[in-house]
Amino acid sequence: MRLSTGIGAPARADVPFASVADTIRAYEQAGLDVVWVAESYGFDAPTIMGYLAACTERLQVGSGILQIYTRTPTLLAQTAAGLDRVSNGRAILGLGVSGPQVIEGLHGVPYDRPYRRTREVIEICRRVWQRDRVEYQGQCYTLPLPPGQGTGQGIALKLNVYPLRSRIPIYVASLGPKNVELTAELAEGWLPIFFVPEKAADIWGAALKRGAAKRLPELGPLEVVAGGPVAIGDDVEHLRDLSRPRLALYIGGMGSRQSNFYNDLVVQYGFPDEAAEIQDLYLAGKKQEAEALVPAALLEATSLIGPCEYVRERIAAFKEAGVTVLNVSPVGSTPPVQTIGQLRNLLDAG
Repeated sequence: MRLSTGIGAPARADVPFASVADTIRAYEQAGLDVVWVAESYGFDAPTIMGYLAACTERLQVGSGILQIYTRTPTLLAQTAAGLDRVSNGRAILGLGVSGPQVIEGLHGVPYDRPYRRTREVIEICRRVWQRDRVEYQGQCYTLPLPPGQGTGQGIALKLNVYPLRSRIPIYVASLGPKNVELTAELAEGWLPIFFVPEKAADIWGAALKRGAAKRLPELGPLEVVAGGPVAIGDDVEHLRDLSRPRLALYIGGMGSRQSNFYNDLVVQYGFPDEAAEIQDLYLAGKKQEAEALVPAALLEATSLIGPCEYVRERIAAFKEAGVTVLNVSPVGSTPPVQTIGQLRNLLDAG
């Protein structure tokens, strides 16, 4: 099992980004395998990914995630190819659809046909990396533009550079059954969120199986990236409460009443009443009250916080559920690099 973590740029302008690079270099030396760079509605991820690629030697650098609505498929492919070149083959293209609030609110782009759009983006990216002339007839994208659209002067082109790899790994963030099935069919990896290993087969097993049945052999087995906050030691269980604000944000405020994938997931986990109440409170501006209602059982199930033997058991549960990349966020007073090193030792020991 490989080990990963996610990072974002410091929100404050007076905090040098070099400090993040120093941290990631230390993680690399401690045994981290992959760093994921978030984008959301902050800085763009590729800028930071390129910086980290220049500051590291072995780590894979992945986008966690790039929103497919905000870039054309060909630009996504060009960006990934550039990152792959500057990282010497260490780039991972993490893709996702985000949600209507971000896509329509921040970017002013209609949030339509997420399933179909994801499929077409993946197919176009792979054609670009193979240096085919990009001709594509899809429901969301047609390349070149057909007669009657634009100036009529578009022609089929191919990259005028040679990508380092003709197949850059694509990992997809997905939760719903159709999108998870698509991920298992087409992508190299899957990026679920708030993953409860004991519940994974019940919620996603059928979709993963359907997708795997259509999967091309050259893709290899699907990589699954999941984990959660981590702290190793005695009397650290209280640190689970640090996840309350983030879980409440996603369950209650990351979306609308009409469309909140994370709220739907928590309902599937067996907390329908809590999910509804958290959303009501969060949308009413009562964030602290919403945070207080996040179930303790959910906090525990989505984390790896406790004594060493307990964390070892949680790792085994994630592995049993098919996780191949343990994605963690160190919390607590222990230096994060020390926690990364401890996890590396636990993973290596089996």
